[in-house]
Amino acid sequence: MVRSLVSLCAREVVSDESSSPCWLRWVPRELYRPLLEAAFASSRPLAVGELVQRWPERSLRVGGRKKQGQTAPSRLCIQALLLAVVRGLSDHNALQLLDLCGLRGDEGGMGDSMGGWSLTVALCTMVVQARAGLQRAQRREGERERKRFSALEREKDVKRERGKWKRGKEANGDEGSAESEELGGNNTDNMGVFGMLGEEEMMTGVRRRMEMERKREIGVGGSGKEVEERDVNSDVLVYVRADLFVNARSWERVRVALSTPGPLKLQCRYLRVEEISVSRIRALLDLLPHQGLLGIDVRYSNLGVAGLAELLPLLSNFPVLNSVRLHYCNLDFRRDLPGQEEALRELSLALAKLQGLQRLSLTALRLPGQLRVLLSLPKALEILELPYLSLSPADLAYLSCSHHASSLQQLDLSENRLNENTLPSIRRLLSQASGTLQHLSLSGCGLTDSLLGLLLPSLGGCLALKSLALGLNPLSMAGLKDLVRMAARMPSLRHLLYPNPLEDYQPGLPELPSSAQLLDWPLD
Repeated sequence: MVRSLVSLCAREVVSDESSSPCWLRWVPRELYRPLLEAAFASSRPLAVGELVQRWPERSLRVGGRKKQGQTAPSRLCIQALLLAVVRGLSDHNALQLLDLCGLRGDEGGMGDSMGGWSLTVALCTMVVQARAGLQRAQRREGERERKRFSALEREKDVKRERGKWKRGKEANGDEGSAESEELGGNNTDNMGVFGMLGEEEMMTGVRRRMEMERKREIGVGGSGKEVEERDVNSDVLVYVRADLFVNARSWERVRVALSTPGPLKLQCRYLRVEEISVSRIRALLDLLPHQGLLGIDVRYSNLGVAGLAELLPLLSNFPVLNSVRLHYCNLDFRRDLPGQEEALRELSLALAKLQGLQRLSLTALRLPGQLRVLLSLPKALEILELPYLSLSPADLAYLSCSHHASSLQQLDLSENRLNENTLPSIRRLLSQASGTLQHLSLSGCGLTDSLLGLLLPSLGGCLALKSLALGLNPLSMAGLKDLVRMAARMPSLRHLLYPNPLEDYQPGLPELPSSAQLLDWPLD
């Protein structure tokens, strides 16, 4: 990749971090962005902090899609960024929106980047620290206000005593005209000073009364919550948008950060939760702003059918939500248990209220025969992921005839066993999606040479297909050759995942091995 002259010069400028306070005063605002990118690329946390603390624009976006060859910012640079945002609050810089959506490295990887879990904890700490800093500033301001009020009270007492002394003197007639004039001139000057102090005191009293009236309004009736929300938002100086990763260890920190009023307000684009109960997920959703949440990803949480039926109606409060992902949430549907049918109907009604849903991912939910209920959506899906779902022939038949089939761009049916009975439904589904389907995964579906041979014409008709995954299927070398010949004729295909041929395994492999056996069996 050829770098521009501005990029090369920016790298040279930020290379000497000790001089950044000197040259920043001369930098025009249009060069802040390339300098910040150079500071991230060169891992210069001091330069990052100086630039962000003086950021001249209303918004700052760090993250999103990476350019070719671009790496995630280092942990030190991200920490410097967050610290500079808090410091910039007192400097009254122009920043009003910090967008960190998509900013995350590989958690636990070899690099020094900050993963999504660590970034979430750091953001919550930043929000709480900003609130604590504001409280300290308010205490200092209150102490100064108290001292000013005490000075006014003392001046008022002095004025009262002098007035009494003057009236006593006039009553006794002890003062001469010259002395009276002199004293009168001094009193005039003093009255001017006292008048100015009295005016300042009056302004302070008016502010105090307004504050007391505002607090009384907040505490009255049902409209108090609306007043309080308006007051909280009026105190916000910078909105922070990010993808939040929440588990059992970080849940309390995230809850405190979302419910803490202050100069920084945390907003969420995508929410991913793991190993959290339904009640805690519900509490998080109640705290999130309704505008802006695009997706929710729930993993390894013991929801059950009843828990999911309780959770899904809450998602209809988020008007732009377009992605719901549920992975390993223990949804084992059993008709012999009381209340299961009713919970399933509630689940279907809740899903139907998600008007903007474009992506639905359901992994290992064990709901055979219930796909019609799960896909009763008003709008056709573009991404449908159903791995490990134990799909029945009736499920696949419904999917092939549903309104989703002709709109699918990505389809994952991995680890759903296919056979001669389900193959016609798969071929019909591929025919319906031939003009739109770009990504298809049929890994671990038990496709043999004969089944694949029947399926290849339908696969070849998907002219928009860019990636095809057929791993962990029991195919011989002859079947793989037929697959490769078909793939070579597909104009858009860029990625093909194929299994090891059966000839590569050591002897003893069953005649029709499962995907788990193919994964564990030693190769020759």
